[in-house]
Amino acid sequence: MKEQGQALAQSLDRAWQELVATARRTVADGLVVGTSGNVSVRVGEDIVLVTPSGVPYERLGPRDVVAVDLDGTRHAGSLAPTSELPMHLAIYRNTDARAVVHTHAVHATAVSTLVPELPPVHYMTAALGGIVRVAPYATYGTEELAENMLTALADRTGCLLQNHGTVTYGNTLSQAYDRTAQLEWMCRLWLTAHSVPGLTPSLLTGEQLDEVGERLRGYGQQAPPS
Repeated sequence: MKEQGQALAQSLDRAWQELVATARRTVADGLVVGTSGNVSVRVGEDIVLVTPSGVPYERLGPRDVVAVDLDGTRHAGSLAPTSELPMHLAIYRNTDARAVVHTHAVHATAVSTLVPELPPVHYMTAALGGIVRVAPYATYGTEELAENMLTALADRTGCLLQNHGTVTYGNTLSQAYDRTAQLEWMCRLWLTAHSVPGLTPSLLTGEQLDEVGERLRGYGQQAPPS
């Protein structure tokens, strides 16, 4: 039992370090301002590490860990978890997510105020499962927002939150972050193309996105045969 406890503590420590690094990256890359976003990662089956509420990421250290179970009950730490905890836990309870990134990225948030879904202006739309939907507005930190988000995330790994920001998830923090960055870039691309007077951006068809989706399944370095 003692060895199991030590192994869990080491896993939590490593996961917390990666979470803090990812949270700081969202600020460095301009995806959030101050403490406006939040990041979480699932450790094992029942523990979720999440950024605390209202604490600048550069001040976070090993003693600031915040851990809860899937019902939101505190597992470790004394700081209050992010106010968006219901949104994070809803994703973990309803998908196979291992990490979640939420930001207030400027271009993505702008798009969320204009359209009900991000027009498929680039093939990386397929990397998020298809056309990215906009979840209807609800007050931050509420169960209503979490429910609206889950509807927008159906068969997707990312969505926009109306007048609010972005949510993406993945198998790792790195993957979830990359999806956030890709989503912000696509929103910036559409806004740029859409702003040209007298011209309308060409959009990809469902068939074209499906073809890209198939190709993406084999993208990247493949593990060598054992």
